[in-house]
Amino acid sequence: MDLTPLNAISPVDGRYRNTTKDLSAYFSEAALIKFRVYVEIEYFIALCELPLLQLAEFNQSKFSALRSIYQEFSEADATRVKVIEQITNHDVKAVEYFIKEKFDELSLGDTKEFIHFGLTSQDINNTAIPHSFKKAVEESYHPAISSLLSELKKLASEWENVPMLAHTHGQPASPTRLGKELLVYVERIESQIELLRQIPFSAKFGGATGNFNAHHVAYPSINWADFADKFVNGTLELKRSQHTTQIEHYDNFAAHCDALKRINTILIDLDRDFWTYISMNYFKQKIKAGEVGSSAMPHKVNPIDFENSEGNLGIANALFEHFAAKLPVSRLQRDLTDSTVLRNVGVPLAHTLIAIKATIKGLNKLVLNQATINNDLEDNWAVVAEAIQTILRREGYPNPYEALKELTRTNTSVNAETIAEFVNNLAVSEDVKAEIKRITPANYTGI
Repeated sequence: MDLTPLNAISPVDGRYRNTTKDLSAYFSEAALIKFRVYVEIEYFIALCELPLLQLAEFNQSKFSALRSIYQEFSEADATRVKVIEQITNHDVKAVEYFIKEKFDELSLGDTKEFIHFGLTSQDINNTAIPHSFKKAVEESYHPAISSLLSELKKLASEWENVPMLAHTHGQPASPTRLGKELLVYVERIESQIELLRQIPFSAKFGGATGNFNAHHVAYPSINWADFADKFVNGTLELKRSQHTTQIEHYDNFAAHCDALKRINTILIDLDRDFWTYISMNYFKQKIKAGEVGSSAMPHKVNPIDFENSEGNLGIANALFEHFAAKLPVSRLQRDLTDSTVLRNVGVPLAHTLIAIKATIKGLNKLVLNQATINNDLEDNWAVVAEAIQTILRREGYPNPYEALKELTRTNTSVNAETIAEFVNNLAVSEDVKAEIKRITPANYTGI
């Protein structure tokens, strides 16, 4: 049976295939093989630049032919690697044998033993996977989160001067502006994105136990640490960890997971807030012809995009949390538990992208219900009590907090008239009374 969105086990490759398909270029089995081939070829080219290795016949003109092995990597090539793996029962060794076949086709067989020279499989995995993860974050994640930020900023500008009753502890509180409430999320997300960008994409490259044992015994006069730094930091554009076991520490990868999880948690907060605003009728949602909100209740337009986003963010965070807790732990110089975990690295990123795009879709459906927002403000004149008691404090009025507490907690109907009557009976100047009377729930919104 061919894999299609209808028979895929995971909704990432099934129901949400159109949203996540671009990630195949980074996290599919074929992509992993291609990134491994990329590292192996670039490593061989780097070796060619070491005169002691007697690879001088490899000049720049031959490098392009070598690079075409990964640049033109095809589905047929990936299939060939999998066929070889059926014999080797080792995925990285299969890549090595595949490249050796390519070298034979290019009449370069006399140098093919320098493919994978001195390396262990983790020198390839712990560079190929960070490289693919880096590209996915830079080319898929950052554009997606930037689109969400752009949408939030646009709505924040559009609703900049819309007064709105705030709610703290679920109770009416000092009014705010709707646009400012969106800027809260903009600031939170941007701050965490800045921290995310500071985390290096770390890689391991140092042989079977991180000491360049095989490299050093073959060519003791070469500074292999400097070579590896130049290769990993320069060619692969990663950051080489200096002292490792057979595998990368994964500490910085764990930091990436934690950072992405924090951003997702902020998005969960955003999703729940807008879900609640919709339930309060502060927003209605645009209706699309033919869509059904409920199989039984014709009137319903459910906030499904925010709900979909929240659910996918939860799945993503559960995996990010597991990665961050599990990957930095490995028995002695190596165990294999990281291998199967790393094969899932694209899954939480896929759920995150599904969520981000769902949130954007939900934001695009919002229709401001100004009437309900205004009515809610008008029905809650008690919230100006804070303003009144603060002005009275300024004027040295005795026990202003207690006076307003008595007014707002014992009076069952606090409205404009109730407040005006209270102000008229205050022992303050007429100017102060006029100042207080100008305060309404709609204009008491701060700066």
